[in-house]
Amino acid sequence: MQGLSVKCKFSLTFTLFLSVICVFIFCEYLIYYPAILRCSWPELKGDREVGVSPLHALFLSDTHLLGAIKGHWFDKLRREWQMERAFQTALGLQKPEVVFILGDIFDEGKWSSPKDWEDDVRRFKQIFRHPRDMELIVIIGNHDIGFHHEMNWYKLERFERVFNVTSARIVTKKGVNFVLVNSMALHGDRCPICEQVENELYSLSQTLNCSMKSQWSGSMRRYCQEEMQKYPPSLSILLQHFPLYRPNDAECTGQDAASPDERNQVFHERYDVLSQEASQRLLWWFQPRLILSGHTHSACEVVHNNKHPEISVPSFSWRNRNDPSFILGTFSPTDFQLAKCFLPEESSVVAIYCATAMVLILLLMAHIHFSKNSMILATSLLGKHKGL
Repeated sequence: MQGLSVKCKFSLTFTLFLSVICVFIFCEYLIYYPAILRCSWPELKGDREVGVSPLHALFLSDTHLLGAIKGHWFDKLRREWQMERAFQTALGLQKPEVVFILGDIFDEGKWSSPKDWEDDVRRFKQIFRHPRDMELIVIIGNHDIGFHHEMNWYKLERFERVFNVTSARIVTKKGVNFVLVNSMALHGDRCPICEQVENELYSLSQTLNCSMKSQWSGSMRRYCQEEMQKYPPSLSILLQHFPLYRPNDAECTGQDAASPDERNQVFHERYDVLSQEASQRLLWWFQPRLILSGHTHSACEVVHNNKHPEISVPSFSWRNRNDPSFILGTFSPTDFQLAKCFLPEESSVVAIYCATAMVLILLLMAHIHFSKNSMILATSLLGKHKGL
């Protein structure tokens, strides 16, 4: 009887331990696979150019890696592990050619001491490690260098040096032109940083427009020289952290749009969105066929001036929303298609852990109850046997 009891206890302990391990592996590793396997690269509707394959680009935003000031160790561990597993799984399954992160890489970049900054950068490179044949490009966000009144040359140059970016830049991939913009430098008050960035953007827009030979007017033909035709003749994709100006999110729909209570809140120019003046200037300069932005942590689709679509990319972190996501984009010089890929919801993972804990507790209580009854029965039978 005692030997049987020991075997039962060992069997129960092993079963409980194995169950916990299996649930942990599923929730921390395997759960990302079925979610991301449901996603696929969208196909272009138009005819592809002969001999040219489309560009596959992945977009995410607002990772907000926690810093030394406000970041609790468990919060860091949980959210950063989630982003690492989601990103590495997405790279393994989708294999993008380029990844763009649309700002707010860090949560405390605008406050970080040199030591804390180095630690944040080290963790970022660990989480978002990638193969050599894939390029990762980041956009500057307000949490990385501060809003306009917090921004200075030291923080800006520190970020640009580490991530090899500038506040105004054109990246060309497979004939597709991406314009990268530092939103905080478009305040419009002619501060030294703002003035330099705006001049660079204007110069880039002129050079980009000179590449569009088919759209040259007489004055453009006189202005543009052959050496100014540096980029492919393709309308640009505008990438920045702040959305272009919109009064609120009232027109935004979808499961990952802002909540009904937040959609009618008025946006503040130069804080929630770019100013109307800066927005119209960018649209006039670049005539983008698509704008992708972050900052709001929620999804939104708007069309500016009835011809410039903008997609706001939600946050990639569980810390900012229960249902993070990223966007898969297929691009050619003349066409594009986008598809959204949702990650597992944090509430679902918590529910699985809670349900597992409840089941294990019930099994343990049932085992204890069964063992107690068995012991009472054995004692009773033993007493009767002695009485005989």
